[in-house]
Amino acid sequence: MLVIRLSRTGMKKQAHYRVVVCDSKRGAEGAVVEVVGHYNPRTVPATVIVDHERIAHWLKAGARPSGTVRTLLASHVTNKPEAAAAEAPQANAQ
Repeated sequence: MLVIRLSRTGMKKQAHYRVVVCDSKRGAEGAVVEVVGHYNPRTVPATVIVDHERIAHWLKAGARPSGTVRTLLASHVTNKPEAAAAEAPQANAQ
């Protein structure tokens, strides 16, 4: 089964993370299928860069996000294409 999870990069005490799609039986630092984003918790506010289209593709293909990735996407990512498309008609109506 495929999972979407974080893979740690960076030096000691200077962590950066990649949002990756990988096999659930591999370790967190093992071979990945695709890198779909980056997360840097050391900036204020935390920097989250993800490819929404690729994440949607992998979710439709059956990949399951880890709890951390699910929370990360729900709380930090505010510029989703679906949200932007939904806000555009409202802006034109006013």
